[in-house]
Amino acid sequence: MTDAVTRVLVVDDSAVVRGLLARALETDPAIKVAGTAMHGEQALGWMRRYPVDVVILDVEMPVMDGLTALSKIQDEFPAVHVIMASGLTYAGAETTVKALALGAAGCIAKPAARSTAESIELLVKDLVPLVKALGAPQAHEVPAEIFPPQSRAAGHQLVPPSLVVIGSSTGGPKALTTVLSGLPRDFPLPILIVQHMPPLFTPMLAKHLQQDSGRPCQEAQHGQHIERNHTYVAPGDYHVVINKHDNHMITTLNQDAPEHYCRPSVNPLFRSAAEWYGKSVLAVMLTGMGDDGIEGTRSISARQGYIIAQDQATSVVWGMPAAVVRENLAHEVLPLQQIAPAIMRLCSAEVARAVR
Repeated sequence: MTDAVTRVLVVDDSAVVRGLLARALETDPAIKVAGTAMHGEQALGWMRRYPVDVVILDVEMPVMDGLTALSKIQDEFPAVHVIMASGLTYAGAETTVKALALGAAGCIAKPAARSTAESIELLVKDLVPLVKALGAPQAHEVPAEIFPPQSRAAGHQLVPPSLVVIGSSTGGPKALTTVLSGLPRDFPLPILIVQHMPPLFTPMLAKHLQQDSGRPCQEAQHGQHIERNHTYVAPGDYHVVINKHDNHMITTLNQDAPEHYCRPSVNPLFRSAAEWYGKSVLAVMLTGMGDDGIEGTRSISARQGYIIAQDQATSVVWGMPAAVVRENLAHEVLPLQQIAPAIMRLCSAEVARAVR
């Protein structure tokens, strides 16, 4: 970016949707709708002539669809962030999650409200903060005197973890794919994930994570036993909480009030993990907007669990991990590619025990 305004290109084959997106975006003076296009090919032609910071890209379009356009944008304009716009359909969700795993920064549901005013109101609530976060210049790194990189890890008495919990949001699907596929297929610990996503999208995310990691992965269900070598994703619009029943650790779901405007929120999962697993929790905070999960991370820290935060350089938006770092809760702050090896190092005793 060259100034304080985030320049956005809106790409959709529907003139009505383009108009709604543009009207919602222009409610904020920090956002400028620099142009619109009807399909991916037209969008690429536009981008070759004019600068842009963020592209809102329809999933299903004639001439050139969203996935094809995403790939070409990433090749030609790697600094541009792409937000996928999808209808709330099975096919749309499938394609959108695939796009997110390939590196799209975020997704929104296309407006389906009863009135124009209501559609714009929903878009202002969901889309505008996302565009501003993606378009904003990255904050300066946390000074070394605030966070000495090895201070907490050096003094921590490590208990071999028996559970891994992960929080993520903007840019999370690709980060999750990187971390989970970096672990071996026989990684023995259960992994529980909260990724901010609408309801129809989370089963697709679980499906893709299973394909990429080679380990069983599914949406968490109410009253489900937490099994070793399994991964569980919080369902959209439900908090997931760990409980104990008949000597088995289980997942329970609820629709309590959103936390940090999020449901699922990272907080209920992290708090309950701290309550039941204490020192044997390994928590990972990945890329994401805002600071959801900070209270739950405090709970894990208070019970002496181990905490890893993704670093700023590899985060799409350094919000959620930054909140953890700024409170000096992270034992390690790592680039994305180093997180899976760190998990293996920390869990080496448990992995060796499982092999025996």
